[in-house]
Amino acid sequence: MNIPEGLKYTKDHEWIKIEGQTATIGITDFAQGELGDIVYIDITTVGQDVTENDVFGTVEAVKTVSDLLMPMTGKVTEINKALDTNPEKVNSDPYGAGWMIKMEIKNVAEADTLLTAAQYQELIGK
Repeated sequence: MNIPEGLKYTKDHEWIKIEGQTATIGITDFAQGELGDIVYIDITTVGQDVTENDVFGTVEAVKTVSDLLMPMTGKVTEINKALDTNPEKVNSDPYGAGWMIKMEIKNVAEADTLLTAAQYQELIGK
């Protein structure tokens, strides 16, 4: 189970990499493993302001569809277009080529409510 240090995590299995006022977001290795083979990513919030815990898109696997929740409040500035034709990148490289969105952070203090790698590992029992 890959849980990189230096990222923050949500209880809903999203990860976030914060770089100043910008953040990159995706789902964790644990989440992609639980979902199974990912066949479609639907994100329509680019250019929109989205509040912490709001749905910013969905991920569709062979047997289920799951909401993607914003770890922090901000404006979605970019989506990973490569996932349109290669959604399986989320399975093979969830923290790299499988990233989902980039955002402008509105309130950096919200990061204090997110989990560290150790806390997330404890949450999932790995």
